[in-house]
Amino acid sequence: MKSIKMTIYGRVQGVGFRYCTKMIADQLGITGIVKNQLDGSVYLEAQGPSEKLSDFTKKIIASPTPSGKVTRYTLEEIQLQNFTSFNITY
Repeated sequence: MKSIKMTIYGRVQGVGFRYCTKMIADQLGITGIVKNQLDGSVYLEAQGPSEKLSDFTKKIIASPTPSGKVTRYTLEEIQLQNFTSFNITY
């Protein structure tokens, strides 16, 4: 198991980015959270098996929604969390 945090920049708000991120997480069995930030970015914490987490991050970087566009991101490994599902938070 591995846990990461990401901040994603670009056209990532108002395009269904969080909803599609949750759909991908649910499909891959990833747990965590995703939320909009005041600066227009999206923040997420995600946890799961290394291989599935790698697939998840690749899909997020490529933008999970056709209307979105990721221009840059930060990615950092963090201590394991106690997530039981993947949720959109506000």
